[in-house]
Amino acid sequence: MSQPNGNSQATKVGYIGLGNAGYPLSSTLARAGYHTTVQDADPDQAATETADAFSDVDVLVTMLPNGEIVRDVLLGSNGVAKTMKNGAVIVDTSSSSPFHTRETGKMLEAVNQGLTLIDSPVTQEYAWALGKGDATLMVGCSNQSALEIAMPILKTMARHAFVMGELGAGHAMKTLNNYTSAASIMGLCDALIAGQKFGLDPAQMVDVMNVGTGVNFSTKESFRTDGLTRRFSSGYQLSLLLKDMKIARTLIDGTGPHSALSDLIVDAFADSDKIAGPGADHTQVIQGWEQKAGIQLKQSKAPEE
Repeated sequence: MSQPNGNSQATKVGYIGLGNAGYPLSSTLARAGYHTTVQDADPDQAATETADAFSDVDVLVTMLPNGEIVRDVLLGSNGVAKTMKNGAVIVDTSSSSPFHTRETGKMLEAVNQGLTLIDSPVTQEYAWALGKGDATLMVGCSNQSALEIAMPILKTMARHAFVMGELGAGHAMKTLNNYTSAASIMGLCDALIAGQKFGLDPAQMVDVMNVGTGVNFSTKESFRTDGLTRRFSSGYQLSLLLKDMKIARTLIDGTGPHSALSDLIVDAFADSDKIAGPGADHTQVIQGWEQKAGIQLKQSKAPEE
């Protein structure tokens, strides 16, 4: 589905994947006047295009659940790479294994040496930043010319765009960023359960952390607004966080030394994922702790805006 704009940029952009992250990110490009061709598996989000729908784009952005799906979209039986023009740049903003990304880059070159793959996964400073153009992108690229072509697109989608190194470096940074965040979530779950059992109020505990050294993204954003309120609607699925933690463990083990913490996080989050069920929000990770402790955290009101 093309979205022309009267003030459209000369660069033609394709976008594949209009989920919880892809839709708000792609909307920043349309608002900036880029002529965008978008595709999603959900026909309500965008029309399903043919493989040659992206034959004339200069930059193709993907935002998909994992690297295997990205590879299939690009190089599968109906892959778009074989019809893309020489010199086009593919920017993968998905959360994927850095090792898998580098393999995909080599496979892409074998199909069309004129294409360049850039990994540029996303994170954010505050909830719902993606749709406001305030995302943070972590970029990996081995081709400086391709990076120069893609950078205006990246800077339209993001407030911060950090070039981390060669292809795969962006995905490495993404998984380690999420690993650090997950470690704080694990500590927060331990603390909230122990605190309530002692007699502390969970919401007040988080308020204290937010003006103390315990502050982190989960205390300021997702767990305060979606976990303790039991809305469980942060927009980020627990299954995806678990996937990222498995990638992080592989990266840490691959670079050494082995971390016992990565095993603890993966095991605990896997247990919670089973308890919370398919499609669970990542803040529902607390349900694994609640079941083991035999309590449910006190539900709180949403913090005042």
